Amino acid sequence: MSIESAAMAGRPRRLLQSIAAVLAGLVVIFVLSMGTDHIFHVTGVFPPYGQSMSTGLFLFALAYRCLFAVIGCFVTAWLAPSAPMRHALILGAIGVVLSTAGTVAMWDLGANWYPIALTLSSLPCAWAGGALHRQWGRPT
Repeated sequence: MSIESAAMAGRPRRLLQSIAAVLAGLVVIFVLSMGTDHIFHVTGVFPPYGQSMSTGLFLFALAYRCLFAVIGCFVTAWLAPSAPMRHALILGAIGVVLSTAGTVAMWDLGANWYPIALTLSSLPCAWAGGALHRQWGRPT
């Protein structure tokens, strides 16, 4: 087997590892965000579902969602088979797309600054997760 054919044989595996790394980070962000939202609604930190929240509570939610995005992008970078920062930024780009879709879908529900802020913070949080991996993650 030549070096070229050996490299070609490893590409599908690396592609699957890349997809799994990005999906794992997305799941981390989703589970932490939705789980925290639910706990805060149930315990009374946030008002019941369907009722509007104060600006302070939206800022609090934005803060912990940014933290969770950094953690999720760190996980993606850590699991990436190569180019960890690129993988973290790909997850950030997916975050931009998903946040933009959420912004459009929920535009008439009020507090429009909040989903816009989530959208705008996606790539900086992804970069921060990738940078944390560069600082403290496993070597690639």
